[in-house]
Amino acid sequence: QVQLVESGGGLVQPGGSLRLSCAASGSSFSVYGMNWYRQAPGKQRELVAAITNGGSTNYADSVKGRFTISRDNAKKTVYLQMNSLKPEDTAVYYCNAIFQSMRYWGQGTQVTVSS
Repeated sequence: QVQLVESGGGLVQPGGSLRLSCAASGSSFSVYGMNWYRQAPGKQRELVAAITNGGSTNYADSVKGRFTISRDNAKKTVYLQMNSLKPEDTAVYYCNAIFQSMRYWGQGTQVTVSS
């Protein structure tokens, strides 16, 4: 069992930066693939960034070059550094952990990009 708690969301102006954190509790964090999803009002949840248990990363085309996902297994935490934020990045951001058939979600953190 894994519990995930996101933090770091908020209101930021276009062009600004935020760093989201997702702290995990429970055992064996290092075996999990970790993902960040987002869901904007009226839209489907979409995968933003992923990092495998080996550290390989993948990004949605819309965030490539602006967002960076990383993990610290000792702290059981995954991060999403978001730079050059745009209004269309506004959404609730969710942390997700995957291992074999197990999937866990955090409660989400709101990111609003607006002037």
